[in-house]
Amino acid sequence: MMYRTTKFSRLAKWTARTAGHPTAFVIAVAIIVGWAATGPIFHFSDTWQLVINTGTTIVTFLMVFLIQNTQNRDSQAIQLKLDELIRASEKAHNALLDMEELSLEDLDKIRDRYEELARDAREQLRKGRRDTGTPELRQT
Repeated sequence: MMYRTTKFSRLAKWTARTAGHPTAFVIAVAIIVGWAATGPIFHFSDTWQLVINTGTTIVTFLMVFLIQNTQNRDSQAIQLKLDELIRASEKAHNALLDMEELSLEDLDKIRDRYEELARDAREQLRKGRRDTGTPELRQT
């Protein structure tokens, strides 16, 4: 199977990785310190302030889209990996595949059932019994 990535995806991934590196933080701090140091030279003028405000606004605006793109792809990849694990597990409930598409109400019902299973397992442990196994999910 051949997969391809777009130029934008590669750019977004590289930008997110680079922006999250400690060196990027040090560079950002250096820019701020340099800008602040020039304040007396420019008499703390409106233009001096506008430079940093405009620069940070532009960078923030662009980074939102690039990082969101990276997060969307990462989230989708994780969901697909989890779906594959469910699909490949013999006793797993295939109804859980693609559950991120369910309504919040449906997700709450499923979560409530898993919380009930966890409570039952903790009760078994308190009684000195095992909490392992694959208990059946009752229909809601």
